Amino acid sequence: MTYWRPRVRQATIAAALILAIAAAAAQGSVQADAQSMREKLEFIVEFGERPQSRPAPPVRTAFTEDEINAYLAVYGETLLPSGIADPSIRIGEGGLVTARAIVDLDAVRKSRQRAWRDPLAYATGSLEVVASGFVSSADGVGVARVESVTLAGLGVPKGLLDELIQFYTASPERPQGFGLDQPFELPADIRSVRLEPGRATVTQ
Repeated sequence: MTYWRPRVRQATIAAALILAIAAAAAQGSVQADAQSMREKLEFIVEFGERPQSRPAPPVRTAFTEDEINAYLAVYGETLLPSGIADPSIRIGEGGLVTARAIVDLDAVRKSRQRAWRDPLAYATGSLEVVASGFVSSADGVGVARVESVTLAGLGVPKGLLDELIQFYTASPERPQGFGLDQPFELPADIRSVRLEPGRATVTQ
C-alpha cells in the first residue's frame, strides 16, 4: 500500500510543474502578442501623421486575432471606458466579427426612465454582451452592420447594443455618443480594413 504513494505524489508534483510552465509560457506569448500589436499600432499612427504625396503606393499592416485579443487583455483597461471589461473579438468566415465584453449595465439602466418592455429595465450589475456582424470599409470610411446581440446568453434587440455604445462613447464634444449605424471616418489616414478569418489587414 505504501509503494505507490510516493509515485502518485511525484506524478502530482510533475503535473503541477508542467501546468505552471505552460501557464508561464502562455503568459509570455500574450505579452509578446500585445507588444507586437502595440508596435504595429504605433507605426500606423506615425505613418498616418506623415505628409503623403498622392498617389502613393499603399502600405499594409496585418494583425492576427491573437495579437488583437492579447492587446485588449493587456492594455484594454486603460483604453476602454470604465464599465467595460474583459473584451475579446473573433474574426470568422466572410468577415463576420464577433465581439464580447462584460458590461456594467447599472449606469446605463439608470440613465433614463425604462418601459416594462425594455430589457435594460431588468438588467443589473455586470453581464456578458456579445454582438456579431460585419464591418465594411472603403475610401477612409467604415460602416458596421450588426446581425445579432445577446445579453447574458439571451437574444435581445439590436437597439440595446446601440444604446450601450452611445452611452459609453458619449463625450463633451459628442454628447450623443457614436451611432451604431452611422458611417465613421477611419483614423490615421487608413483607407480600408480587410477582414479574413483570424486576421485583419489595414491599408493606408
